[in-house]
Amino acid sequence: MPFKRLNLAERQLYSDDLMLADELPPPSQISKALRKRTSPHDRVFDRFLPQEERIVSRQYWTPLSVAVRAAEWLDELDIRTLVDIGSGAGKFCVAAALAGDVRFLGVEQRPRLVSVARELARVFGVDDRVKFVPGMFGVGEVPPADAYYLYNPFGENLFGPDQQLDAEVELSDDRYRRDIDAVERMLAEAELGTCLLTYNGFGGEIPSSYTEVRVDHDLPNVLRMWRKTSRISDGPPHTCDAESY
Repeated sequence: MPFKRLNLAERQLYSDDLMLADELPPPSQISKALRKRTSPHDRVFDRFLPQEERIVSRQYWTPLSVAVRAAEWLDELDIRTLVDIGSGAGKFCVAAALAGDVRFLGVEQRPRLVSVARELARVFGVDDRVKFVPGMFGVGEVPPADAYYLYNPFGENLFGPDQQLDAEVELSDDRYRRDIDAVERMLAEAELGTCLLTYNGFGGEIPSSYTEVRVDHDLPNVLRMWRKTSRISDGPPHTCDAESY
């Protein structure tokens, strides 16, 4: 399966661990570390999320080390704008913004998480270039950007009810397939030069018109960056990771 599933006992243990973090660094110190592209422990960042979002962080939100590496690559390739598809509580966008110079737009289907993410961006002082909007991927046009980020955003469709975030949105095998098809169409229709960041894949395949330009195997899961280098897909597609952790 694409995610390690935390049972309720593990979630409570992580919650208790975070509750001991009251004396940990304030946002200004965390921001300073990320700007230097060093990764604080995730729990010092997660404590600025509401309790409900803290306890699922290890299962659903991007680790800080991944956000820092992504920010490095984005700056190296002169990426100026990125859309995070399934941005959740906003952790990736906010952390990567602190570690780089990109403007981020997070698209999230749960309005509650959009509100959480907007507050996180405000707390860390990046709300001028990190925005979040409610929206369901595959419905309407995908916002234009130099790059897109996918942290296996559709894997929740395959979980049982006790491992899903909530029952507020449609989650099903059919939805999983529809979303993957929508990503594959988006990639096929994207402009030449468009980049894609995948962390733990997205469940689908990447057209052969894309070339892998960066990869890091030393993170908790594999982070890859792809760039569209051809207008025509004339070979077999690339298989994208969907690993367990």
